[in-house]
Amino acid sequence: MTTTPARLEHDGAVATLWFERPELKNAFTLPMMDLVADLIREADATADVKAIVVTGAGDAFCSGIELGALASVDNDPAAHKAMLTDHVHQVLHALDACSTPVIAAINGPAVGAGLDMALACDIRLAARSARMSEGYVRVGLVPGDGGCFYLPAIVGLGRALDLLMTGRFVDAEEAERIGLVAGVVDDDDLLAEARALAERLAGYPQPQLGLIKRATRQSARLDLRTHLDLMSSHLGVVMATDPVQEMLHTARRSG
Repeated sequence: MTTTPARLEHDGAVATLWFERPELKNAFTLPMMDLVADLIREADATADVKAIVVTGAGDAFCSGIELGALASVDNDPAAHKAMLTDHVHQVLHALDACSTPVIAAINGPAVGAGLDMALACDIRLAARSARMSEGYVRVGLVPGDGGCFYLPAIVGLGRALDLLMTGRFVDAEEAERIGLVAGVVDDDDLLAEARALAERLAGYPQPQLGLIKRATRQSARLDLRTHLDLMSSHLGVVMATDPVQEMLHTARRSG
């Protein structure tokens, strides 16, 4: 029987993206990367979807890219680069362009590219049993999936260098303490908590939420004046929307 390595599940305003290779700790293959990127774009383009949860089937989030996938690439620098740009990086590009809030529910080990996938999401929640590692250096590799980009912004330069240069594992409690995850919950409650958060976000005005998400991500690449100019334009747009005008009209009448 043919199985799909990733699938999208819709439940009201929340879509859940499942990694579906539990027997291999949800390790990525290149076709799986292509599929995940397509599913993220599909969820973001679906009008009824207001929030996305990403998680793994079984007892792992994702153990990183399958070494067999790396071994299948021709031993040529250009081929190795193309493997990343044409496949692996497409997931990051899809997440970067996604206006819909994305929550990573880290239900078990998240290693290498698996952790980087979670770092590229907007909010991360972890099960108490979760363990995370930027383990590239331990197998003689360098982080090719955005870890060196995302991690310093999330936990700070010093902690990021510690995790990247040692490849050590952190448990869920340490991950919460250093800001790698926003919260830790019991394993059995993780998916329900992630979906509850997703439903809360889905209840907020979506154009505004998308603007907040993009502006926050862009702020790392902008100077203060450019950022403030961008936000004044965003605020000008949302202030003119009917819900905000109705709120202001009510405030004027009650004031």
